[in-house]
Amino acid sequence: MQRASSSWKTGAKPGRFGKAPGVIVKQAVILCGGLGTRLGELTAETPKPLLEIGGVPFLETLIREISRSGIRRFLLLAGHHAQRVEAFAKDLELRLGSGYSIEVSIESEPAGTGGALVEALDKLDDVFLLLNGDSFIDFPLHELGELVLKPGIVGAIALREVADASRYGQVALEGETISRFAEKSAQRSPGVINGGVYLLRKEAVRLLPPRSSLERDLLPKLASQGSLAGKVFDGFFIDIGLPETYAEAGGQLIEHRRKPAAFLDRDGVLNRDAGHVGSVERWEWNDGAIDAIKRLNGAGYYVFVVTNQAGIAKGKYTLNDYWCLRDSIREELFLAHAQIDDERFCPFHPEAVITEWRSASDWRKPAPGMINDLLEVWPVDRAASFLIGDQPSDLEAASRAGIRGHLYQGGNLETFIADILRNS
Repeated sequence: MQRASSSWKTGAKPGRFGKAPGVIVKQAVILCGGLGTRLGELTAETPKPLLEIGGVPFLETLIREISRSGIRRFLLLAGHHAQRVEAFAKDLELRLGSGYSIEVSIESEPAGTGGALVEALDKLDDVFLLLNGDSFIDFPLHELGELVLKPGIVGAIALREVADASRYGQVALEGETISRFAEKSAQRSPGVINGGVYLLRKEAVRLLPPRSSLERDLLPKLASQGSLAGKVFDGFFIDIGLPETYAEAGGQLIEHRRKPAAFLDRDGVLNRDAGHVGSVERWEWNDGAIDAIKRLNGAGYYVFVVTNQAGIAKGKYTLNDYWCLRDSIREELFLAHAQIDDERFCPFHPEAVITEWRSASDWRKPAPGMINDLLEVWPVDRAASFLIGDQPSDLEAASRAGIRGHLYQGGNLETFIADILRNS
């Protein structure tokens, strides 16, 4: 089987895309250095983020979920059993494919969550997503990005409202600005807490000493300066840091991640098919395409693109051209509060003029390879899923993969998809 890359290429210029203001986040930094002592023997030989949930290391699930927002570069801050984290990163990067980068920064000595960031300072983007490696909250990343755009704000936190905030300590909000952090209390009471997900400007890390705690030494300081924002999200949340929460996490995470999927052809469905579209300048969205993707996101569907790209094989544009266009598409969708969760493309063709792409492939529609690969990677509810294409070969690929196919012949794509959802 000939397999094409399945990832976005980072670093492309947005060209005519991305005219709306916003913060494009391209890097996620994950704290993986904790000892995990509360989990006892479970973490004696295994870093907490690598504990398996539903048969998969929790960190792998976390990275895959983050990648749905278009982030393809990850930096893991390791300490405890760092070699295990390095081996994991190398293996997962290989399985994710070209365009993904998973780098590991290892503490020279235990320095706390803040110290780990300071030691990795030269590896940080100017704006980056920061997460704890033992928890997950489902929230729209673009909403944190909008907070960081506000004057004087150097960081934003995804917050949660819980029935008992005594274990965590509460966060006080004045509008969208965090005014202070309260200490943990013995008294059980509802409150707003830190969800463990941050969008930070690199300049904030420069305020930390080499040995420090993010929670004690940075966040309260930013709050006292009025430079820290926050927003309460009510999305799915799990924390594997305690034996009881770890035991419950498997079933909850599997149930949350299982969703129907909408598989979308690209040229002729998302954009006007002008023949071998391989550059930003030649891209033109079909009517209602962005709103269609937003509708599918809001309805709880994975949104996947499956596209033959024979233009690469025929020398019409290069693989790098394709990646750059994909990154620009992702950026415009992000700014429009929409997302494509994953994508497969096939540049192979039996009559290619470029030798390296001259091959038959079971990824090339009407073969179902691209669809089947996505079904293997993501926990998809196949029975509730469907494909939209503009060619009979698209529908044949869907049929061979065991999902419904719908032929799109023009018109407003959001209206077309709304009809499908109503009748599903």
